[in-house]
Amino acid sequence: MTPDTKKRMARILVIEDNSTNLELMSYLLKAFGHEVLTAMDGDEGLQSVRRTSPDLVICDVQLPRVGGFEVAAQLKANPALRSIPLIAVTALAMVGDRDKLLAGGFDGYISKPIDPEKFVPEVEKFLRSSPTTPENIETESSFRHANPNRVSILVVDNSPVNLSLAQSTLEPFGYQVVIAHSVIEGLEAARKNRPDLILSDVHMPQESGFDFIRDVKADPQLRDVPFVFISSTVWGDSDQNTGLALGAAKFIMRPVDPADLIREIEECLK
Repeated sequence: MTPDTKKRMARILVIEDNSTNLELMSYLLKAFGHEVLTAMDGDEGLQSVRRTSPDLVICDVQLPRVGGFEVAAQLKANPALRSIPLIAVTALAMVGDRDKLLAGGFDGYISKPIDPEKFVPEVEKFLRSSPTTPENIETESSFRHANPNRVSILVVDNSPVNLSLAQSTLEPFGYQVVIAHSVIEGLEAARKNRPDLILSDVHMPQESGFDFIRDVKADPQLRDVPFVFISSTVWGDSDQNTGLALGAAKFIMRPVDPADLIREIEECLK
């Protein structure tokens, strides 16, 4: 697949009551250019399908109010909606679970825990016309072709969710992601294997991102590594001004669109 491949984006509905899983799946799908709709229970999901007629539905099996099998039964009983591909997302635990899902109306399934590198390609197999990323975003294969050695990005954040989201956004585009849960761990990782770019949170316990960038810029082996801050909170302009004054290449605010994050990082790497 080449960067100039032109295919439409899909509108995909994700029905999932676990907020972490919902955020992760949404982030991955958006990173590949898809429009994502979300619902956190089966009833809300059914209403969304009837209202929006998505190209594909991803549905957890264990849902509050209306379960995944009931969602499947109602969709497949509706002549106007039965042709919409319906994928179950579940941890298959028992022999016969796969057959039960297919007999219950699901067109396929994706096993939990989700593999970030395989999730979107697995989903796109079920689309009638498999979409891909927008024209101006490179796919994983094209990026790796252009960057055979893979660019290394060190991501430092004390939040496991933020680390998972960063990893899930960057890896499909061919980046090698190294994660660290603290400034101390991040500095140790950077000195052990010099990264091509550092992406760091600001407000972390014990030592902050500002402490981290001071240590990086004071190290002759690391001072030239592009350093990017990403934060969910900012106190006026003070955090941003402080970060840039300390030598950060950029200061990015969450939430950030995956495509925008990729563009910002690529700009720094140039």
